[in-house]
Amino acid sequence: MWKRYIIELGWGADLHGQDVTKAAERAVKDAISRSCLCGLREILEMKDLNEVRVHITVATPHPNLVNQEKVMKVLPIGKKSIEVREGGMEVPGLYVKDFGDLKDSIVVANACVEVSVLD
Repeated sequence: MWKRYIIELGWGADLHGQDVTKAAERAVKDAISRSCLCGLREILEMKDLNEVRVHITVATPHPNLVNQEKVMKVLPIGKKSIEVREGGMEVPGLYVKDFGDLKDSIVVANACVEVSVLD
């Protein structure tokens, strides 16, 4: 039976370009940057860290535009899965064509990263 070992939350934004995949990648990086999984080896004595399950839930204003494979590549270990749903936010920004903007908005993504281990 799989049991959740850790849950971490993160957020990310794309200030120019309105790229929800980039915002989602940043949200996942934000979440995992605050997690040290030393207990996997020191307490559970795991030899192969790729045996854990890592599930990402991402919320963005345009979930259909997220490149899920690209977001999962942010994770360094585990059997990876992802769910993308509507959420996050889009707020007015500054349109600068030279920065790759399509319009004058900022997209924000939220991420929940769950690491599960076999009991």
